[in-house]
Amino acid sequence: MKKSHIKAAPYTRHDKDTSFNSQKQVVFRYLSKNIATATMVSKATGIAQKNICRHKRTLQKAGLLHQVERKMCRCSGFLAWYLSTNPELLRNGNK
Repeated sequence: MKKSHIKAAPYTRHDKDTSFNSQKQVVFRYLSKNIATATMVSKATGIAQKNICRHKRTLQKAGLLHQVERKMCRCSGFLAWYLSTNPELLRNGNK
């Protein structure tokens, strides 16, 4: 008798949401303890920068992400926003 090999769909909606939400949680937790640019978060967490940008937008719309200061990124050398999800890390009360 042959065993039938049934493969699960590699991109099921449930898996996509689970991965997306867990990545978002990693980004949120990292930015709650650090002030960093998207490039810096990507290097520290191993999450692709494109995904970091999606999570950043989601967190901004929810009012959970704050732009702290705009200056040269230590990783990329380009002008970028340093971000945080911790309101206590904001300078001068700017959001």
